[in-house]
Amino acid sequence: METAFIKTPLGTAKISGDEHGIASISILEEGEITEKIPNDLKEAVKQLQDYFNGKRTRFDFKLNPQGTEFQQKVWNALLEIPFGKTVSYMDITKKLGDVKAIRAVASANGKNPLWIVVPCHRVIGTDGSLTGYAGGLWRKKWLLEHENPTTQQSLF
Repeated sequence: METAFIKTPLGTAKISGDEHGIASISILEEGEITEKIPNDLKEAVKQLQDYFNGKRTRFDFKLNPQGTEFQQKVWNALLEIPFGKTVSYMDITKKLGDVKAIRAVASANGKNPLWIVVPCHRVIGTDGSLTGYAGGLWRKKWLLEHENPTTQQSLF
């Protein structure tokens, strides 16, 4: 498993993966930035940099997250949330066909190993509130604003 650390506007991203795909992306407060990116991670690094530069709205590098069958189902449902949109935990549970699984969905969401790429930050409370986020609510708010910036209306 190869690992690289890159600078982002939200801290240092740690990216791990190999020839089978990217297994994890997480955010750290700080860290030593990798000077030479391993070949297996180059495309993920490029696409994340494009995302932060406002040039990318979807990711298409190979993913290889490790988790239970249920977690994989939840993460796949998260991948279907469009860029710039949000859904509630209840929306995800309905999509998976079991509204009683809301706590399990929230737990799987919190264990998402692929920060930003599997967009758990796009999941909000049913009442529209920003709910828990492993990277901190300030990062969730930043990401949602980055993906859906409010445009200033012309005064003239």
